[in-house]
Amino acid sequence: MPAARPDKGRPKGAVTTDDAHPDTQGLLDGRIVAAHGRHYIVEMADGTSRQCYPRGKKAGAAVGDRVRIAPQGRDEGAIEEILPRSNLLYRSDDMRAKQFAANVDKLFIVVAVVPTFSDDLAGRALAGAWSAGIAPRIVLNKVDLQAGLAEARARLAPLARLGVPVLEVSALDADATRRTLYPEMAGHVSLLLGQSGMGKSTLLNDLIPGANAATREHSAALDMGRHTTTSTRLYHLPEGGDLIDSPGFQAFGLQHLTREDIERGFPEFAPYAAQCRFYNCTHQHEPGCGVLQALEQGRIDPSRHALYLRILHENAAAPRY
Repeated sequence: MPAARPDKGRPKGAVTTDDAHPDTQGLLDGRIVAAHGRHYIVEMADGTSRQCYPRGKKAGAAVGDRVRIAPQGRDEGAIEEILPRSNLLYRSDDMRAKQFAANVDKLFIVVAVVPTFSDDLAGRALAGAWSAGIAPRIVLNKVDLQAGLAEARARLAPLARLGVPVLEVSALDADATRRTLYPEMAGHVSLLLGQSGMGKSTLLNDLIPGANAATREHSAALDMGRHTTTSTRLYHLPEGGDLIDSPGFQAFGLQHLTREDIERGFPEFAPYAAQCRFYNCTHQHEPGCGVLQALEQGRIDPSRHALYLRILHENAAAPRY
């Protein structure tokens, strides 16, 4: 789920579709607010929307992208260019890469008291956010369920000690949820991301009144049918700012990341990595490694270092994107 690395020969963040139109005259600027496969809804400056398709074979675009389109008819268009991004978030495994969103300021990772959330998945999402330079937040949902609440808080405590805000909510109390999350999201582009079953959809409906209706409307426009839940959608928050909702997940690979990207996803390593004997230290077994020394001294959480090693080893054996 991390930052897109610039393609060779292009300025950082610049992205164009295949066979991009060389003449920008007559093109309109817009922003992608919904995506499913190669189908996109682009919101124009005047508030209207167009159903758009990318030129060329590769889609490449994501919700949150600023784009230039060539109008076709009254309400369609062709995406000619994707404007420079601040970041691109996605996850990847041996089979494919799945884009979440572009130009995101904050990532809200939804976990819950029940069912039991995955520490591994939460840690991977955090690594993806940090590697992209995005501020992460953890939303602990279902805090009205007292049984299991103390355990959930204890499991999140190591992440809180890293400086990750943990925001406690109950999706059953919509007013309280809005009071907790609106101030964090106002004025920003936020991405709501969560493991399946954590109550993310209920939270979305708390934050965006009428979100279900909007989802159905855009799903019909994109002809998604029963695949509505696999789409990504941007909503405008009543208090200002934007919220991007993405499908729930049960796996979170980061195989497109370089070793340097992975290390950025573990910011607690940085003070100690500066003390490593070798400039290209991988913090696995090298002599004079400041990170391993900090680990032995209890200044780095062993579970965090173990996650780092798992991601590193997975990526070493994976095909490069």
